[in-house]
Amino acid sequence: MDNIDAGEIARFSAMADIWWDRYGEFKALHDINPVRLGYVCDRVDVNGKQLLDVGCGGGLLSEGLAAAGGLVTGIDMVGASLAVARAHTRAGGLQIDYRQTTAEKLAEEAPGRYDVVVCMELLEHVPRPASILNACGRLVKAGGDVFFATVNRTWLSWLLVIVAAEHVMGIVRKGTHTYGKLVRPEELKQWGRAAGLHFENLSGLRYIPFGGYAALCRSTKMNYLMHFKK
Repeated sequence: MDNIDAGEIARFSAMADIWWDRYGEFKALHDINPVRLGYVCDRVDVNGKQLLDVGCGGGLLSEGLAAAGGLVTGIDMVGASLAVARAHTRAGGLQIDYRQTTAEKLAEEAPGRYDVVVCMELLEHVPRPASILNACGRLVKAGGDVFFATVNRTWLSWLLVIVAAEHVMGIVRKGTHTYGKLVRPEELKQWGRAAGLHFENLSGLRYIPFGGYAALCRSTKMNYLMHFKK
């Protein structure tokens, strides 16, 4: 059975046309994207490397990685998002290979193909996040790097990411986050070890919507990024 949630596919299909609206409902992703890109590029020289963006959506991070010199493949199961990604990439003159497939299926077809695998803001949107870790572990080459970004399952993230952002301020569409699906760093580390990955780094991400402030920080009580090596 595919590791996809039909409700999530429908939700992101309905939002596909606004992926590149800098001040729309994906504003938060636009704001934090430079931090996510910097986190990867500060730890790996992506120039000329084979990169895979798992859950690429409309291509925000994929385009940043390609502009940094990476040979990027982006995968997602939302066809409408991929159509937007392809159109935006063509308009910008970048070369990115977008495919509608799952990480698990691609891992069967191309194990050990990629130097770097990134998976940002996807784990909470699939039924079996550990399966994503396992697939990423199979997709990356020996000695390669794997990066994740997600939201911690804490009372603070519930208050700010769900209650405040979705229901009070309305800067994120209601229903985007489900508290019980959020992933704690300890869980992510455990799944990484089970997938044959070695933990390298954990960094918090502080985001203040007003003004679009985003930066790495020590606290991982809300958003965080994690780096593994194969």
